[in-house]
Parts: sequence; C-alpha cells; structure tokens
Amino acid sequence: MRIFAFLLLACSALAAQANWGTIAQGYRKPALPAPRLANSKRLEGLVRDGKLYLSLEDAIALALENNLDLELQRYDLAIADTDILRAKAGAFPRGVALSIHEGPAGVGAPSVSTSISGTATLGGGDTPALNGVVGNGTETDLSIFGSIPLATGPAVPQFDPTLTATFAWNHTSDPQNSIFLPAGLRSLNGDTTVGNVALEKGFVTGAKATVGWDNLHQDINNPLLTYNPSTASDIYLNFSQPVLRGFGPAVNNRYVRITKNNRKVSDLVFEQQVISTVDAVVRLYWDLVSLNRDVAVRDDALAAAERLLADNKAANEEGTRAPIDVTRAEAEVARRRRDLDVSKTLARQQSEIFKDYLTRSGFESRLSEITVMPTDTVKIPPSEPLPSMQEMLAAALRNRPELAQIRLQLENAGISLKGSRSALLPELDLVASARNNALTGDANLLANGAGIPRDPLLLGGYGGALGQVADRNFPDYGVGVQLSIPLANRAARADLARDQLQLRQQEIRIRQLEKQIKLEITNAALAVEQGRASYEAAVRERILQQQTVDAEIEKLKVGASTSYLVIQYQGDLAQAQSAEISAQSDYIKARTALDRALGNLLAVNHVSLADAIRGEMPR
Repeated sequence: MRIFAFLLLACSALAAQANWGTIAQGYRKPALPAPRLANSKRLEGLVRDGKLYLSLEDAIALALENNLDLELQRYDLAIADTDILRAKAGAFPRGVALSIHEGPAGVGAPSVSTSISGTATLGGGDTPALNGVVGNGTETDLSIFGSIPLATGPAVPQFDPTLTATFAWNHTSDPQNSIFLPAGLRSLNGDTTVGNVALEKGFVTGAKATVGWDNLHQDINNPLLTYNPSTASDIYLNFSQPVLRGFGPAVNNRYVRITKNNRKVSDLVFEQQVISTVDAVVRLYWDLVSLNRDVAVRDDALAAAERLLADNKAANEEGTRAPIDVTRAEAEVARRRRDLDVSKTLARQQSEIFKDYLTRSGFESRLSEITVMPTDTVKIPPSEPLPSMQEMLAAALRNRPELAQIRLQLENAGISLKGSRSALLPELDLVASARNNALTGDANLLANGAGIPRDPLLLGGYGGALGQVADRNFPDYGVGVQLSIPLANRAARADLARDQLQLRQQEIRIRQLEKQIKLEITNAALAVEQGRASYEAAVRERILQQQTVDAEIEKLKVGASTSYLVIQYQGDLAQAQSAEISAQSDYIKARTALDRALGNLLAVNHVSLADAIRGEMPR
C-alpha cells in the first residue's frame, strides 16, 4: 500500500503545482471588450455654438482620452500580460511592441518673410506651408537589439501539467500457421480493451516527471495462455533531472523573468507614448493660438490699408493726393486681403489637424463642422533661470523612461545569456523510474492439460490486479545517468560568443544614448535662451514699428510724408507683429522641448500616468 499511497501523493503534488483553478477555466475563451472608438463624454461639454473651446489642460485631457495612438498602446500592455502567462506555462515568449508614434508636425507657427514692396507675406509666398499636415509622424523604434533574435539556450520544460488519457477497444483476427495449435484453430481472435491515464509536468530545476496508470484487458482464444481472459495493470513514475545543461531555476525560469521585465518595458513605452502625445498637443495648441493671433494681425493690417485707401481717395478728390497714391493703396489692400486669406487657411488647417489628433471619430459630419478655439494665451515669465547642465543631465538620466526601458532590455539580454551559457555544457541527466505491475485472469479452459495448477495470486478480476499494484507484488525500479558530450560544440560556442558580443554592443549604445540626451538638453537649453532673446527683440521691434507708423501717418496728414512710405511702414509693422507671435510660439515650444528632454514633461503638465492608462482623466 505504501507505493500506491506514494503515487497518489505524487499525482496530487503535480496537480497542485498546476494552479489550474478549474479545467473549464483553462479552456474558456477570453472575454475581450470591443475597441473604444467613440469619443469621450468630455468632448460634448466643451462644444458651444459649433465651436470647441479648449484650454491647454482640456486639450491634453481630450488627447489622453481619445488619441488612437494611446489606445493602441493600451492593448500592448495587455499583450505583455499574455506573454507572462505564456512564459509561466513554459512556452517561448512572443515579445512586446517597442515603438511609439510621434504626433503630426502641424502647420507650424506663422512664417514671415518680406515681399519686394517691403510688406509682410505669410509662409514665404502665396502658398500655405503644408509641412506634415497629413497623418501622424514617423514611428520610433525603441529596441536596442533591433530584429536580431537572442539564442534560446536549452528548451524550458512545460510547467503546465499535461493530462493524457486513452481508452480504446480493438478486435483482432490473426491467421495461424503453427503445429502447436489445434488443427481446427485457423486464427487467434482477440478483444483488447485499453484504458490509460498519465500526468506529466516540468519544474524550474529542469526536471520532468510523469505519473501514469495503464490498464489492459484481453480475451483471446489462444490455448497456450494460462489465464484467459486476463487483466494487466500498472502504475509508474518516471523522473529525469538535468545536472549540467538545462539545470537550475536561473536557466529554466528565464522566460518568466524576461516577460516580467517586458511588462515593465511596456509600461515605460506607454509612458513615452504619453510624453509624445502631450508634446504634440502642446505644440499643436500653441501653434493654433499663434495662427489665430496672426489672423487678427492680418485683419487689422487689412483694416489699416482700407482706411488709408479711403483717405487717399478723399484726398485725391480734393486734389491733395496723386492718383498713383490711390492705386498703390488699392494694391496694398488686395495684397493684405490675400495675406489674410492665407492666414485663415493656415489656421483652419491647424484646427483640423488638432481636432483629428484629439478625437477618435474625426469623420463624423458633426465634428467636421466644429472649429477648435483655444482659450489660453501665451504667457512668458519675465525671467526663467535654467539649472546647471550637470543638474539637468542628472535629472534626465533619472527621469527619462527610455533609459529605464533600455536598462531592462539589457537586463533581459543578461538573463537570456544564462541560457546560452547553459547550452555550452554537456548533457548529463539523472533518470529514475518505478513501476508496479499486476496480472490477473480466469483459468483458460482451452488450454491443454486443464488440470495444470494455477497460482491463486493471479486468479481473479480487476480488483485483484489493483491489489497486486498496491502490494508491490511485481515491482520494477531503476536509476541511471545519461551523458552526451558534443566533442566540438561549435554551434553552442558560436551562439554564446555572438550573444556576448551583442551585449557589449548594447552597452556601447547606452553610452551613445546618454550622449544623445546630453546633446538634446544642450540644444533645448540653447533654444530656450535664443527663443527668449528673439522674443524680447521682437517685442522691441514691434513697439518701435508701431511708433514709426503712428508718426508717419501724422506726417502724411500734414503733407510731410507719402502714401508709399505709410504703406511700407504698415507692412513692416504687420511683419513685426507676426514675428512677435512666432517668437512667442518658438519660445514656448523650446521650453516644452527642454521639459521633454529633462523627462519632466508630464509633471509640468500635471498628467497622471495611471489616469492615462485608464483613458479617463479627472474633471
């Protein structure tokens, strides 16, 4: 009974290791919700009179709730969880996504150049600047290994227990050609019934164990058999444990550790997508603010040109102005009306790009008629001293999520390397087996010499067979070792050398990334300094140009100036006003770029990563 109890205990232990829950749970189809393709309710509350009124905070919240790039990344988090489940079963992981999408470039801030007459034109000419207005930006691959796969090392045992069962019935008719059988016996006819069950499981040490129970019942018209019909039964345990190659949790649990790291990597990749999205929203928002302000500047410039035209016409009728002054004023009105149309077109294009980026269903007819109206204004602080370069670099190395995920990728490479090192070892396995056999049956009435004595232990039915198994009447057992030594072992040596070389390459690439981050911070800090200087210069220029225009108009009223000069100075003022707007946008975008380079863009804009993962931002 002891061996029988032991085998039952072994089966129970294997089943407990499975952590199945229920058998039905293991075969139930996962219930996945349909993708969220409708816009969040927040959108409805921000639309009034056919216009979408947005503060920057509202715009960021809408993007985090509705942007489809983020919605795609949320699925990647769940996909990473499935890889952990797969690795815990002993299967090879399928990998996680390591790419993000940068937001669209948009139209950009107002671009100002000077025409031949000295007046301002938009976009460097008559055609709007259409850079990056279609679709999202390029996809950024964050993998430091690219498409080169790592060596797998020894195969990992299947940690999920596998239950196999066989039940079969078979009839055979075998023609005989033997002098030992009665002359009338043409064939041996038999009915065979088989019922087997086995449970197999692997362990993190590399061991594999199989517990089985085999049963066989036969009824054959063979006179040479002592017992017929007969029943055979046995319970067995087979066990193997690698001692060198494939030994230990560090090798056999490596995929579980890698997939758990990959789950952290997916979190960091999602954070980078959130950063990219927030960065795009900030850029698009302030560019739209700038373009709308530029429309107002162009509208004011057109109104000023129309007033000058009216004055020139009145003065011409009085005989104090030449007809050429009226012609020049009319040409200037036409030019400024063209500039206003171009400015409105750019603002409308920027609004459409922005609206598309903030919504899931941008093709709805109702949304297509809505114009985005930003409510925040650019506010540049009087002074904004930057930390030292050492402080900014330390903050970036501490906060940048791509550095953290690259370190995890490097850690995964080291974990995978344990498998490559293990594959270099010879195969030495410890094997053991134990089996209890049993045979029972009825006395064969067809046998010659029916008076031959029968063993009482073997007479009986299935219950007697189970008793023999439990009492270990016919045991088999043994232990041994299996050794396999590849004499050259070149493939394993090549895999290990390649993995080590790739690991060294990635260590160098981390240093490259650190240098790149330092350069990004330097360039962003210089852009902030330059942006502030350009803005302050643009403000001074706009003030001086306004004073010049006012003075020239007063001189024109007393006949001390010409219409041509007033037109020229008014064009210079419009150019200065657009340059100030553009400088404001450039400065705030440079500051945003610096925040992104330092890794604190989300903190500056009060974005919670947990809220972004849920896709539901607080009101």
